[in-house]
Amino acid sequence: MKVLTPREIVSELDKYIIGQDDAKRSVAIALRNRWRRQQVAPELRDEIAPKNIIMIGPTGVGKTEIARRLARLANSPFLKVEATKFTEVGYVGRDVESMIRDLTELAINMARQEEQEQVKVKARELAEERLLDILLPKKRDEVREDGEAEKEKVLEVVRTEKAEGFSTREKLRRMLRDGKLDERFVELEVNNRNIPMVEIFSNAGIEEMEFNIKEMFGNMFPSKKKKRRVKVPEAMDIIFQQESQRLIDMDRVTETAIQMTEQNGIIFLDELDKIAGAESGYGPDVSREGVQRDLLPIVEGSTVTTKYGMVKTDHILFIAAGAFNVSRPSDLLPELQGRFPIRVELDSLTEEDFVRILTEPQNALITQYKALLATEGIDLIFHEQSIKQIAALASSVNERTENIGARRLHTVMEKLLDEISFDAPDLREKEVAITEKYVVDKLADILEDENLSRYIL
Repeated sequence: MKVLTPREIVSELDKYIIGQDDAKRSVAIALRNRWRRQQVAPELRDEIAPKNIIMIGPTGVGKTEIARRLARLANSPFLKVEATKFTEVGYVGRDVESMIRDLTELAINMARQEEQEQVKVKARELAEERLLDILLPKKRDEVREDGEAEKEKVLEVVRTEKAEGFSTREKLRRMLRDGKLDERFVELEVNNRNIPMVEIFSNAGIEEMEFNIKEMFGNMFPSKKKKRRVKVPEAMDIIFQQESQRLIDMDRVTETAIQMTEQNGIIFLDELDKIAGAESGYGPDVSREGVQRDLLPIVEGSTVTTKYGMVKTDHILFIAAGAFNVSRPSDLLPELQGRFPIRVELDSLTEEDFVRILTEPQNALITQYKALLATEGIDLIFHEQSIKQIAALASSVNERTENIGARRLHTVMEKLLDEISFDAPDLREKEVAITEKYVVDKLADILEDENLSRYIL
């Protein structure tokens, strides 16, 4: 993949995220620093720690989207996880180390797909040969002759039957490639492994046991073959998958995946503000400080045991996010604060930002709704004033009730297009215009009633 400069990274992020220039600059520098570290001399490379980031801002302003898009640009294993899922060891909750195991699992899938891509041509050839063997089985005497050929070692005159068999096979091959056999059924033998259902309800720390026990039972019970009657294209896909699995070197996949996790992994730690702050002075409360202490070694750099081997977390990039309405980043443990040297504040979205979010990004909401209704043959046309009105209404509801940022646009758009979406298959008029009047008529009543807007929008 092409290595992007910070300016190019920001330019790519601009295609999907409106505003938040400071946050984009910070993540672009963090991503570029990874490439820079790889160019440094080996003795110094391991000493350079990743510059972890805390993004501070209200919900719905683009924190998660920035991290997700960044991972796609870097083609890196990316895991989004909520800090509130973890609890101090001894309480019910997920083990903090499980995020590294999940990240490794994602990397294994990525590495397997890359390996499968490399063996695709060879697997396709082998699958075609196997399918032709099913469509045109060898005669018994032919099979016997093939087996005895090594013993006899005599000069053999080419028989016309063999030449005919060869030409028939080539004709079938051409028909198969041209799609003339697509409606034909064949019988295939596939593995049918009945693994007993095992459910384990456990405290944090031993959740891996469930997967290991399932794997152990799966290996204890022999795989049974069952016959399936499928059409030729489906048979081709099944055989292709089987051949791909045989050709893939899983040791190399595991080695690549662990390296990807250690050097390129990105973990987006959301809701960090929920585990910040002092203990509550009343009532039972799971220790938030305990969760921070459990997180600390992972962020600092430690070795985590996974079923694929040991994974070091020293160079995994952590991007944390939180609204920090009640608590502040300074409420975190000092050691944890030190591991997040970059702090970025994201701005609340304005009415003008909402207009841009509706129209400018490649995955803009209006573009999505137009594409969805185009499947029913409906041409949805938004007038410029109607878009401004939608943005104004969303901004107004955010101010009056809870500010949920750009997510409010989804709620408003769903309510606005509810009737059209329902009636779309039955509409005779295939061109539907969304005017400013339509928006006001559809949503004015809800907006006027404070309680109703609180529940509906």
